[in-house]
Amino acid sequence: MGEEEASSLSLASSPVMHAIAAGRKLQRVLEAEMAELGLALRHLSALGHLAHRSDLSYSDLARRSGITTPSMLATVRALEQLGAVHRTESDQGRPARLEITEAGRELLGRVRVIVARLDRELTGDLSDSQLETLTSVLLTAATLPLHPDEQPPRR
Repeated sequence: MGEEEASSLSLASSPVMHAIAAGRKLQRVLEAEMAELGLALRHLSALGHLAHRSDLSYSDLARRSGITTPSMLATVRALEQLGAVHRTESDQGRPARLEITEAGRELLGRVRVIVARLDRELTGDLSDSQLETLTSVLLTAATLPLHPDEQPPRR
């Protein structure tokens, strides 16, 4: 799209602007419901990553979650207080091992129920084909690089 075409584009009808507005609203709704469980998105991210791999370091978790390592330390401490994560101290020079507990898996299950309900509310009237298209568009948007030279995130 050239500059001339862009100058006639209404931001109010821009799919990007609508996606941003929808994303922010959905994030607020999800965060409010997760707060009742004592969770924030950073907690969910850490739990999700640990559910798949328990050998991740604090810095690995932080990088995957898009937060700093000190923030991840605080996140893990909060998850430990909820009983969702167990940290096993290791020998000198070796990183602590973080493991999701049964309580953590239960919390993930409760969040899955919330997300499934929100998915139904958002997409309930869509056909399978429309849902597939929407999912594809959102996945493409989520993996767009921030800068022309940045690599898209790995999924």
